[in-house]
Amino acid sequence: MRSGTDPRLIIICGLPGSGKTTLAKRLETKLCALRFAADEWMNALSINLYDEEKRGKIEALQWKFCQDLLKRNLIVIIEWGTWGRSERDILRLGARALGAAVELHYLSVPADVLFDRIQRRNMENPPIERDTVSQWFEIFQAPTTEEMALYDKPLIEDLAYDSN
Repeated sequence: MRSGTDPRLIIICGLPGSGKTTLAKRLETKLCALRFAADEWMNALSINLYDEEKRGKIEALQWKFCQDLLKRNLIVIIEWGTWGRSERDILRLGARALGAAVELHYLSVPADVLFDRIQRRNMENPPIERDTVSQWFEIFQAPTTEEMALYDKPLIEDLAYDSN
Protein backbone atom coordinates (compact mmCIF):
# COMPACT_ATOMS: atom_id res chain seq x y z
CA MET A 1 0.00 0.00 0.00
CA ARG A 2 1.26 3.42 -0.90
CA SER A 3 1.63 6.02 1.79
CA GLY A 4 3.01 9.52 1.82
CA THR A 5 1.80 10.15 -1.73
CA ASP A 6 -0.63 12.73 -2.98
CA PRO A 7 -4.24 11.52 -2.86
CA ARG A 8 -5.76 10.79 -6.26
CA LEU A 9 -9.12 9.65 -7.54
CA ILE A 10 -9.10 7.86 -10.87
CA ILE A 11 -12.50 7.59 -12.57
CA ILE A 12 -12.91 5.00 -15.31
CA CYS A 13 -15.78 5.98 -17.59
CA GLY A 14 -17.42 3.94 -20.34
CA LEU A 15 -20.18 1.56 -21.30
CA PRO A 16 -20.22 -2.16 -20.45
CA GLY A 17 -17.65 -4.00 -22.56
CA SER A 18 -15.51 -0.91 -23.14
CA GLY A 19 -12.59 -2.25 -21.10
CA LYS A 20 -13.10 -0.44 -17.79
CA THR A 21 -12.17 -3.39 -15.60
CA THR A 22 -9.14 -4.30 -17.68
CA LEU A 23 -7.80 -0.75 -17.51
CA ALA A 24 -8.70 -0.33 -13.83
CA LYS A 25 -6.87 -3.53 -12.89
CA ARG A 26 -3.78 -2.43 -14.81
CA LEU A 27 -3.79 0.94 -13.06
CA GLU A 28 -4.47 -0.72 -9.71
CA THR A 29 -1.35 -2.84 -10.10
CA LYS A 30 0.94 -0.17 -11.51
CA LEU A 31 -0.08 2.51 -8.98
CA CYS A 32 -0.66 0.30 -5.91
CA ALA A 33 -4.17 1.74 -5.86
CA LEU A 34 -7.43 0.47 -4.41
CA ARG A 35 -10.15 -0.29 -6.95
CA PHE A 36 -13.91 -0.08 -6.43
CA ALA A 37 -16.30 -1.81 -8.84
CA ALA A 38 -19.97 -2.07 -7.88
CA ASP A 39 -20.52 -5.06 -10.20
CA GLU A 40 -17.92 -7.12 -8.32
CA TRP A 41 -19.50 -6.41 -4.94
CA MET A 42 -22.96 -7.16 -6.31
CA ASN A 43 -21.78 -10.48 -7.75
CA ALA A 44 -20.03 -11.37 -4.47
CA LEU A 45 -23.28 -10.66 -2.59
CA SER A 46 -25.45 -12.48 -5.17
CA ILE A 47 -27.30 -9.27 -6.01
CA ASN A 48 -28.86 -8.86 -9.45
CA LEU A 49 -26.69 -6.44 -11.45
CA TYR A 50 -29.86 -4.68 -12.62
CA ASP A 51 -31.06 -3.88 -9.09
CA GLU A 52 -30.51 -0.12 -9.32
CA GLU A 53 -31.56 0.56 -5.72
CA LYS A 54 -28.95 -1.82 -4.30
CA ARG A 55 -26.36 -0.62 -6.82
CA GLY A 56 -26.93 2.93 -5.60
CA LYS A 57 -26.38 1.84 -2.00
CA ILE A 58 -23.20 -0.06 -2.87
CA GLU A 59 -21.81 2.87 -4.86
CA ALA A 60 -22.61 5.23 -1.96
CA LEU A 61 -20.75 2.91 0.43
CA GLN A 62 -17.83 2.60 -1.97
CA TRP A 63 -17.68 6.39 -2.34
CA LYS A 64 -17.56 6.73 1.45
CA PHE A 65 -14.62 4.29 1.56
CA CYS A 66 -12.94 6.16 -1.30
CA GLN A 67 -13.22 9.46 0.57
CA ASP A 68 -11.73 7.92 3.71
CA LEU A 69 -8.84 6.53 1.65
CA LEU A 70 -8.25 9.84 -0.12
CA LYS A 71 -7.97 11.48 3.31
CA ARG A 72 -5.16 8.99 3.95
CA ASN A 73 -3.33 10.17 0.81
CA LEU A 74 -4.02 7.01 -1.16
CA ILE A 75 -4.93 6.43 -4.79
CA VAL A 76 -8.39 5.05 -5.46
CA ILE A 77 -10.03 3.92 -8.66
CA ILE A 78 -13.77 4.00 -9.33
CA GLU A 79 -14.95 1.92 -12.26
CA TRP A 80 -18.70 2.39 -12.13
CA GLY A 81 -19.09 3.48 -15.73
CA THR A 82 -20.18 6.97 -14.64
CA TRP A 83 -22.60 7.39 -17.53
CA GLY A 84 -23.66 10.93 -16.64
CA ARG A 85 -21.73 14.17 -16.41
CA SER A 86 -23.41 15.04 -13.10
CA GLU A 87 -22.18 11.77 -11.54
CA ARG A 88 -18.62 12.50 -12.66
CA ASP A 89 -18.89 16.10 -11.40
CA ILE A 90 -19.97 14.92 -7.93
CA LEU A 91 -16.98 12.57 -7.70
CA ARG A 92 -14.53 15.17 -9.05
CA LEU A 93 -15.70 17.96 -6.79
CA GLY A 94 -15.90 15.67 -3.74
CA ALA A 95 -12.34 14.46 -4.26
CA ARG A 96 -11.05 17.97 -4.91
CA ALA A 97 -12.66 19.13 -1.64
CA LEU A 98 -10.40 16.57 0.07
CA GLY A 99 -7.32 17.95 -1.70
CA ALA A 100 -7.06 15.06 -4.15
CA ALA A 101 -6.04 15.14 -7.77
CA VAL A 102 -8.66 13.63 -10.08
CA GLU A 103 -8.17 11.97 -13.42
CA LEU A 104 -10.75 10.68 -15.86
CA HIS A 105 -10.19 7.85 -18.31
CA TYR A 106 -12.92 7.63 -20.94
CA LEU A 107 -13.10 4.43 -22.96
CA SER A 108 -14.99 4.92 -26.22
CA VAL A 109 -15.72 1.75 -28.18
CA PRO A 110 -18.04 1.29 -31.21
CA ALA A 111 -21.39 -0.40 -30.53
CA ASP A 112 -20.56 -3.51 -32.60
CA VAL A 113 -17.34 -4.05 -30.64
CA LEU A 114 -19.15 -3.58 -27.32
CA PHE A 115 -21.83 -6.07 -28.29
CA ASP A 116 -19.24 -8.62 -29.40
CA ARG A 117 -17.23 -8.28 -26.17
CA ILE A 118 -20.36 -8.57 -24.03
CA GLN A 119 -21.44 -11.70 -25.88
CA ARG A 120 -17.98 -13.29 -25.53
CA ARG A 121 -17.68 -12.60 -21.80
CA ASN A 122 -21.17 -14.09 -21.29
CA MET A 123 -21.60 -12.56 -17.80
CA GLU A 124 -25.01 -10.92 -18.12
CA ASN A 125 -28.18 -12.78 -17.23
CA PRO A 126 -30.38 -12.30 -19.12
CA PRO A 127 -28.06 -11.83 -22.10
CA ILE A 128 -27.74 -8.30 -23.48
CA GLU A 129 -29.55 -7.68 -26.77
CA ARG A 130 -28.03 -5.59 -29.58
CA ASP A 131 -30.91 -3.07 -29.25
CA THR A 132 -29.99 -2.57 -25.59
CA VAL A 133 -26.45 -1.56 -26.56
CA SER A 134 -27.90 0.97 -29.01
CA GLN A 135 -30.11 2.38 -26.25
CA TRP A 136 -27.06 2.72 -23.98
CA PHE A 137 -25.39 4.96 -26.56
CA GLU A 138 -28.44 7.24 -26.51
CA ILE A 139 -28.41 7.52 -22.70
CA PHE A 140 -24.64 7.75 -22.14
CA GLN A 141 -23.19 11.26 -21.76
CA ALA A 142 -19.69 11.03 -23.19
CA PRO A 143 -17.21 13.49 -21.67
CA THR A 144 -16.63 16.52 -23.87
CA THR A 145 -13.28 18.17 -24.47
CA GLU A 146 -14.34 20.90 -22.05
CA GLU A 147 -15.17 18.36 -19.35
CA MET A 148 -11.91 16.45 -19.85
CA ALA A 149 -10.03 19.73 -19.28
CA LEU A 150 -11.38 19.80 -15.71
CA TYR A 151 -9.30 16.75 -14.78
CA ASP A 152 -5.64 16.30 -13.93
CA LYS A 153 -3.13 14.71 -16.25
CA PRO A 154 -3.04 10.93 -15.70
CA LEU A 155 -0.12 9.54 -13.71
CA ILE A 156 0.14 6.81 -16.34
CA GLU A 157 -0.84 7.52 -19.92
CA ASP A 158 -1.07 5.35 -22.99
CA LEU A 159 -1.73 2.04 -21.26
CA ALA A 160 -2.25 -0.19 -24.25
CA TYR A 161 -5.65 -1.85 -24.21
CA ASP A 162 -6.60 -4.85 -26.26
CA SER A 163 -9.23 -7.24 -25.00
CA ASN A 164 -9.85 -9.09 -28.24
